[in-house]
Amino acid sequence: MPAPITLDRFILEGQRANPGATGELSLVLVRLGVAGKRIARELALADLRRTHGSAGTENVQGEVQKKLDVRANDILVETFDYGGLVSFVASEELEEPHVYRKDAADARYAVLFDPLDGSSNIDVNGTLGTIFSIRPRRDGTEADLLRPGTEQVAAGYVLFGPAVLFVYTIGHGTHVFVLDPGIGEFVLVRRDVRMPEQGRGYAVNEGRRAGWSEADRAFVDYLKGRDEATGRPYSTRYSGSMVGDVHRILLEGGIYLYPADAASGKTSGKIRVLYESHPLAFVIEQAGGRASTGRARVLDVTPRKLHDRIPVAIGSLSEIALYERFARGEAPAPPSVPPVE
Repeated sequence: MPAPITLDRFILEGQRANPGATGELSLVLVRLGVAGKRIARELALADLRRTHGSAGTENVQGEVQKKLDVRANDILVETFDYGGLVSFVASEELEEPHVYRKDAADARYAVLFDPLDGSSNIDVNGTLGTIFSIRPRRDGTEADLLRPGTEQVAAGYVLFGPAVLFVYTIGHGTHVFVLDPGIGEFVLVRRDVRMPEQGRGYAVNEGRRAGWSEADRAFVDYLKGRDEATGRPYSTRYSGSMVGDVHRILLEGGIYLYPADAASGKTSGKIRVLYESHPLAFVIEQAGGRASTGRARVLDVTPRKLHDRIPVAIGSLSEIALYERFARGEAPAPPSVPPVE
């Protein structure tokens, strides 16, 4: 049986194939793999250590932080506090970027992350994830980050489920690794994933339906209508963890969407541009899918602030094209059979 291809081996072999590579990006990715393993251990032991529940604090968006949100954020900040690879990090949980002072003045990269996506699942042992994005450092200020998603040099996520997965891209395909607990290493299981052009599932929080636009409501109703010719009805697969839902769609096709929600005041959407939208869009596009606001490519969006949000649809080519038709008011004819509830 051939030796497993571990994450560090895969990254380093890719580096050797690129004559211009200096190795710093490889080291940043390897460190993210280590951080993922540390967070996985914290999650596995949370019941025993009694680290579930609220931390009694709020993040910059006014959301109540869980103890494990804070711990995951601390782990990621600590991960780059040596070696001079990263000049600063920005997090969904921090109001301002954390700047490394020691030998990082000339570091080539900045790292952004959502430390623990799906926090509502923490106390019920549901699916969770860590999302990351790596960008080139320019002048070492916040302005380095307020740029379109096309400027990412790498992005990915760690998915904490029945298995722990590490998924990433550096702009040359999307690759999936699974944590082998026997050797304590991430091992390659899917190289250069290709998404189906059309799926059979959709993920959206339909409890927020009252605040959606008419176009968003009509789109979801269309997916639920019966029509064998177009493969409908679609099955709903919403878990409360964007990483978990997007990962399913990466492998099976379909669409994840989080529309603007006027009823709850999220008229610009809920999903953060820098910490969720850009990195997941990069991963999905490198697997042959698309990510859209309904009117624009997500990777072309330039945020004005660190914590800007946008409405997001991520998925297969067919579903995203259809969603954009609804957003433009070009909806297909309604289903001949009412939506399946």
